[in-house]
Amino acid sequence: MWQRKLVTGALLLFQRLPPRTKRVLVRAGTPHYTVGAVCAVQHGETMLMLSQPHRAGWSLPGGLVESGESPAEAVTREVLEETGLRIDPGDQLAVGVHPEGQSVDVIFRVLVDQRPELVLSSEARRARWFAAEELQDMDRETARIVALLQWAQQEPRPGRLLT
Repeated sequence: MWQRKLVTGALLLFQRLPPRTKRVLVRAGTPHYTVGAVCAVQHGETMLMLSQPHRAGWSLPGGLVESGESPAEAVTREVLEETGLRIDPGDQLAVGVHPEGQSVDVIFRVLVDQRPELVLSSEARRARWFAAEELQDMDRETARIVALLQWAQQEPRPGRLLT
């Protein structure tokens, strides 16, 4: 009983703190995550993959979300920087939260009727269109994102009340 009163008192005290102090306290007591935004550019059954100097194997266009930037803004910027493509990323398709690496992946998908001409930057050495069954030479992070893409295209399982 006394523990409940202690927690309630602490929450009431927290409520009265200035917003800046609250933010500092919350950030000090919570894990910090890196947020990335990637885009699956798909043409029919194939997906655009990049070979990048800083990654092992093939990866999707995208990168880290900068301070003050939304994931949609970040993926739009990254896709333009890496491939020369101007995109409207649409709504996010899936979000993966990975506690083991303290990272978050926000995944977008752009469907194209024909394969666009690419202008690769120094961030991408090569580009190639892969069918899903051909995707094998990927790093761990890209494999995790591709699995999330496949999961996102399935019918979601509704939750249920547990008693």
